[in-house]
Amino acid sequence: MQSERGVTLIELLFAVTLVGLISTGLLFAMRTSLLTYDRLNQRMADDRRAMRLELTLERQISGMLPIMGDCGARRVFFNGDQQTLRFISGYSLAEGSRGNPRIVEYQVDRDPSGGVRLMMNERVYGGPTTTAPLCASGAFLPVSIDSQSVEAAGRLAYCRIAYHEFIRENLLAGNWVIMWNRPTLPSAVRIEMAALDPGATRLPPLTLNVPLRITRDLGVPYVDQE
Repeated sequence: MQSERGVTLIELLFAVTLVGLISTGLLFAMRTSLLTYDRLNQRMADDRRAMRLELTLERQISGMLPIMGDCGARRVFFNGDQQTLRFISGYSLAEGSRGNPRIVEYQVDRDPSGGVRLMMNERVYGGPTTTAPLCASGAFLPVSIDSQSVEAAGRLAYCRIAYHEFIRENLLAGNWVIMWNRPTLPSAVRIEMAALDPGATRLPPLTLNVPLRITRDLGVPYVDQE
């Protein structure tokens, strides 16, 4: 007599349950991997954006153009303090080193997420008259932050701007000062930044020291200015 072989109902239920548990474990592992990948991808995107904006700040400042403004006394359009900086640059966030010069404004502002942030404005420079709306009675008006402003760095414990005095006879001499409203230009601009949360995994902001490589005498009229 030939014996019959098969599985019992309990064995079948056990096998189905085991397959279900394995499938559920695999799904959770895949979900965890995808979430980790998304977080890593977002972190890398944030780091790339931070590096790109810091590079833009450096290129904007180093690309400063010694152009006379229309803010009262005939002087180069360059003015700043610890919280604000205004100048004209040949480098823009939108077009890089191509296109028209831009009037650039930096403003340290309160960050809704905590701490402070560094905001940036850009507008096309179309001649000295385009700087006139930024002044009143020979003095610069406060920087206006609106929906068109770009956040260059956020969630900062502090952000301070300083200016190094230019001494032609000794370039290493001079002090760092917190305000610049002189007819000459500083030899360098420093933007000091520190993260509000030093333990965060994102790339920390860097302190920028940008030299202004302008050697022309701003008080002497050149042929193209006559």
